Amino acid sequence: MKKPEILTFGCRLNTYESEVMRTHAAGLDNVVIVNTCAVTAEAERQARQAVRRAHRDRPDARIVVTGCAAQIDPERWAALPGVTRVLGNREKLSAESWSEAALSQGNAVSDIMAARESAPHLVTEFAGRTRAFVEVQQGCDHRCTFCIIPFGRGPSRSVPVGAVVEQVRALVASGYREVVMTGVDITSWGGDLPGQPSLGQLCRRLLALVPELERLRLSSVDPVEIDDDLWQLLAQEPRFMPYLHLSLQAGSDMILKRMKRRHLTADVAAVIARARGLRPDIGIGADVIAGFPTEDEALFNETLDFIAGQALPYLHVFPYSERPGTPAARMPAIPMAQRRERAARLRAAGAQAARTYHAGLLGRPLRVLMETQTSGHSEEFAPVRLADGVAPSQAGRIETVRPVAFDDNGLVAEIS
Repeated sequence: MKKPEILTFGCRLNTYESEVMRTHAAGLDNVVIVNTCAVTAEAERQARQAVRRAHRDRPDARIVVTGCAAQIDPERWAALPGVTRVLGNREKLSAESWSEAALSQGNAVSDIMAARESAPHLVTEFAGRTRAFVEVQQGCDHRCTFCIIPFGRGPSRSVPVGAVVEQVRALVASGYREVVMTGVDITSWGGDLPGQPSLGQLCRRLLALVPELERLRLSSVDPVEIDDDLWQLLAQEPRFMPYLHLSLQAGSDMILKRMKRRHLTADVAAVIARARGLRPDIGIGADVIAGFPTEDEALFNETLDFIAGQALPYLHVFPYSERPGTPAARMPAIPMAQRRERAARLRAAGAQAARTYHAGLLGRPLRVLMETQTSGHSEEFAPVRLADGVAPSQAGRIETVRPVAFDDNGLVAEIS
């Protein structure tokens, strides 16, 4: 019997959901599951390639396509050679979707905009990973002009505290020492729950109720929704990791307004200054889009100058990608070659900031979660590898190391 093969594209939430599906589909023979992403055209292209490759390499396998791209345009994915079934984002998480009988029942894609709750799931293992992801929130109520994801994920809905605690306890019992909270818009967590608790309150209760959890980390956060409890945890709680990944998208106020973001550059600068004031060594990352429609050279330089001025070491830079049905797709476009060139300039600015940041960490003790025998990430999410000649560690261990050098790939360290 061939265990189901799962090909995952996109975000940490998809990674978490792939593990849910791995459990549900464990009894199926000769199945390939393709969990798609719709953030960019490139992500969709890669998933289509994966479907075609799976059909070519395993012509007898049943291929099930799911995820955001499949939710948004199921007919397109159903038409690909070898596809047995297309499942929506709600259906893929239901155990009933993964029986032998269900595989022959045709596509199952419900109206995601009608979703009103996020059902909890219990995952105890993430294949090949030393840190675990926990879904705390689904969907998004915002309508940024470039983003199609709300139509793949539906409205914002929160996983109740008790279910999050149960999930984290199970992961810790399985040996995981770090948990990453994930969702589509995690700082909106709690808005649909009684009393409208904040994400910071969830983090505080989780750390109190699962004292054996060693490290808690957040995935991408909206800069204007960081609540007071999150700031207090950042300042006072050593188990709350000193790392923020900001959903920035641009460093130009005009472009931010055209994106329909809810922050301006001054808001982000204030968040960064506050975070560094509380934890001077904090690692800071950001998502940035290059070549958004109407972005001329002057507006791009505003973003480039903002990135360089804020010295953000960990950038995720994407050339703008048109998403059919979004307002931005109807705006005057920038040529793709120019988008890519601007993305390269932003990445270069991020690489320079990373070198400066890593230089500042030299000689300081860092606690690193080893992901292989010789490499891992620090609490600040700095990439660290052991120096040549240092005895290897063990994946899953937390080592205290002393960085002795750095290069374009991160820090080089010795075990203290």
